[in-house]
Amino acid sequence: QVQLVESGGGLVQPGGSLRLSCAASGFTFSSYAMRWYRQAPGKERELVAHIASYGGTTHYADSVMGRFTISRDNAKNTVYLQMNSLKPEDTAGYYCNAIRLQGSYWGQGTQVTVSS
Repeated sequence: QVQLVESGGGLVQPGGSLRLSCAASGFTFSSYAMRWYRQAPGKERELVAHIASYGGTTHYADSVMGRFTISRDNAKNTVYLQMNSLKPEDTAGYYCNAIRLQGSYWGQGTQVTVSS
């Protein structure tokens, strides 16, 4: 069955770094664009970063531009989100999303908390 499993979240101090991973299985990973979303309590889900299926095109939310980097390894069926210079406002549940015209899949999320 289709699975997207996020990992790498946790508690980090402001200015710190985390690397999130999302391991995919049960579908043709290389045919899907991949996205990271986040959702903080009481707020709408926000698109953080996008990477094309072949990995050549990326897009970022203005709020994370220059701090976060999305990448993928199609041989490992995994997408990553490197998060640097973390701020308290980055605190949220982070969700992996696989998307193409025919539909999309979601992971269960991993919590990132930025606090001193």
